[in-house]
Order: sequence, then structure tokens, then C-alpha cells
Amino acid sequence: MTDKFIEEPPLLRGSGATLWRQIASALEEDIKADRFAAMDGRLPTERELTERFDVNRHTVRRALATLAESGLVRTEQGRGVFVNREVVDYPLGKRVRFSANLSAQQRISAGRILACVKEPVQRDARTALTLRKNAQVWRVERMGLVDGEPFSLASHYFSVARFPKLGQAFETTDSITEALKSSGLADYERHETRIYARPPTADEIRRLALPRGRPVLVTESINVDSDGKPTEFGIARFAADRMQIVV
Repeated sequence: MTDKFIEEPPLLRGSGATLWRQIASALEEDIKADRFAAMDGRLPTERELTERFDVNRHTVRRALATLAESGLVRTEQGRGVFVNREVVDYPLGKRVRFSANLSAQQRISAGRILACVKEPVQRDARTALTLRKNAQVWRVERMGLVDGEPFSLASHYFSVARFPKLGQAFETTDSITEALKSSGLADYERHETRIYARPPTADEIRRLALPRGRPVLVTESINVDSDGKPTEFGIARFAADRMQIVV
């Protein structure tokens, strides 16, 4: 048990408020104060909570059940009880402007370019962008952040022949929209998106801080210009328990 929980007031026995409700309220305050962040969102064990509040396990379980019913926590078999992170809506429409949608949800969005390399096109990107076998593409790796926490990892592919100076544009901006504007593409929209889930790679687990056993939600998208010509092929991976797609 950590020191931050030791000095709390004792439960008020015989006060009219049931013990499990007092425990649930105390744990809810801990969650709001982000006191379980150092433990990756995991609450203390039942035994630790019975010692902390000097009650039996049945009382602790009733308090945890109340928190689960309200959506504040979840139980992972064999691992314990974890704080539920607030789910972010990911609107899926023609306009690819997620940052504006996040602002409408009172969220702070940001992005960071992890890499920008020129390489021979691979089959999926070649098909999506209707390129020749010997074409080259820019592969841009980007991490998306919501409220300062990792939210997504994405690989974006662009034709080098169409955007020869795109790599230079990313030297001064982390915004794909701004980089494309400086390369002559003022507007674009989503043409199609394929959605599926799969187990995460070791790199995705590390970068997205994924709990063990949690999948990633993957979107494969093709964006087009005003003439309907493909401009971008993107593969984005999201922490599946932190977002929901809204169509």
C-alpha cells in the first residue's frame, strides 16, 4: 500500500452511510485525483483494500461492483481491477479533420512526426494510390495524442512523383494537412475506410501503453482530391479501449 492513502479519515461507522458506499466514494475520489496512474490504472487488490479500510472482502467487492456499474472501473480476469479511461469519439466522415472534432469534444489533440522516409512502394499502397511497380512513396509515421496521452499510430503514404517536396515540408510542421497545403494540395476528403481489429505488435504495445491482451483497432483509408484522384493511403492503429468510431 502506498503512503498517499494512509492518512485518510477512517470510515464513519454507524453514521447511516453504508461502509461500501463510503469506500466507493473514497475510491472515486482517488480515481478523479489520478492516484492510480503510477500503477497503470490498476487499483489495489481486494486484500489491500480490506486492510486499508478495515472491512471484510464482501464489503470491498460491493464497493468495486458499484464503481464497475457506473463505468469507472473494469475487471480483467487474472490481472485485477483497472480504471476505465474516458472513451474518445472518432467521427468517420468525408472530411479528415480529426483535430477539429476533438476540439468540439473539449479535447486537446496533437501530433508528432516520428519518421518521414522515401522508399519503393509496396503492394497495398501501390494499389490504393494507383502507382506503378517502380514508383516511390513518402512513408510518414505519426503518433496522435489526445489530452497528452498516446492515442494512435499511423503510417501515411504519398506519391513522391506528385509531392516531390513533401519530405521537406515535414521538417517544419507535424501537420499532414499543412504539409500537403505547402505541396499544392489545398483540400482532400476520405474516399473509403476499412476497419478491423488485430493483436498489437510489441512496438504498438510500448508506444500506445496498451494493457496486456488488448487489441488495436486498425483503419485503412484512401483519401482523394477534388477530382477523385487518390492522394494518400493511410493505416492507423488505435488503442481499442480508448476510442469508438462514429459513422
